[in-house]
Amino acid sequence: TKQEINRKKRPWTAREAAEIFGVNQRTIRSWNAMKREDWIDEQATMRESIRAYHDDEGHSWRATADHFSMSTDAVRARAYRARKERKAEAEANRLAGEVPLF
Repeated sequence: TKQEINRKKRPWTAREAAEIFGVNQRTIRSWNAMKREDWIDEQATMRESIRAYHDDEGHSWRATADHFSMSTDAVRARAYRARKERKAEAEANRLAGEVPLF
């Protein structure tokens, strides 16, 4: 048996929406598609929130994984990448002569 999927962003599948609106499934997918820049920004925000939850708030990897509904490996990878991005941003600011915000 299939488990019911918890839909956070869309209430229907592409097939269901296509039937409701009388269009092709691909049309629904293109209507609902997120712009790449928006998706990249969303992922960066998620990585930073994972890093902050673990590093700044002091939660364990298991607690962090449970909080974000991910595996421990996934949250570790995202936190590592967020740390790397922060380091690169701080280095770029240092080279530009700016004072870092964190």
